Amino acid sequence: MKKILAVVLVVLMSAAMLAACSAPAASSESPAASESAAASESAAASESASASESAAAGDSDAVAKIKDAGKLVMLTNSQFAPYEYIGADGAVSGVDVDICQAIADELGVKLEVVDMDFDGLIAALSGGKGDLVAAGMTVDPERAESVDFSDTYADAKQLIVVNKEDPKVASADDLAGKTIGVQLGTTGDMYVSNPENVADATVKQYKGAPEAALDLKNGKLDAVVIDKLTAENIVASNDDLAIVDMPSTDEQYAIAVAKGNTGLTEVVNKVIKQLQDDGKIAEFTETHVAASKVQ
Repeated sequence: MKKILAVVLVVLMSAAMLAACSAPAASSESPAASESAAASESAAASESASASESAAAGDSDAVAKIKDAGKLVMLTNSQFAPYEYIGADGAVSGVDVDICQAIADELGVKLEVVDMDFDGLIAALSGGKGDLVAAGMTVDPERAESVDFSDTYADAKQLIVVNKEDPKVASADDLAGKTIGVQLGTTGDMYVSNPENVADATVKQYKGAPEAALDLKNGKLDAVVIDKLTAENIVASNDDLAIVDMPSTDEQYAIAVAKGNTGLTEVVNKVIKQLQDDGKIAEFTETHVAASKVQ
């Protein structure tokens, strides 16, 4: 009888061992580990929400700071008629000034215009010297690495200005090997200074288009490459100059704001759309094309 009981016990123990071996593996995650993972997920979600709230708050703060200061600071260069020029009253005037005045009105603040060299505008904006840049500035990928752009509000292209009586350039192909004047930092400067576009050119950079036009008139340049309306403004004010077309240089203007300042960008876009819908930007342009011809 004892032997039978012993055999039965052995069989039962073997069956138990086999059952243990064949059972699905239990989760190695302990309750403590599960709680830790849940806590981590909760913390990550909280941080993400906090970051989003912080970004939204930052945008709100940027606009709030402008309102608290009571002014919108516009950075520009006054040598780019009709978008910027010195008016009869000695103040900076132009299409961009009118647009920014409308933005200031939307914010309920006054407009302050800071006139500076064009090539220093983006650095000044990034350094907090102003709230936005409005200077007939073309949207391009390189600039977009440093600033955010609003919706575009004007189309443009580059044109060539030459002496009417003795033109050294009859087409864009003739720019190769010539002495060309440009406004420093503009898309005309970037285009002509690239040897893939214009080979063997001597490029002279000026702080403003009027200076370049004067040297062209005095025979120190073969041509000036500048934006369309500015080129037309120069020629309208100088009977001895003429325009040569420059194809394949279409571009668009926009207002630049500090990187990540979506709050102000939204306000700017709202105003631009309203001005476009009301035909105001076309009206501003017509007014300042006429007014800046006498400057």
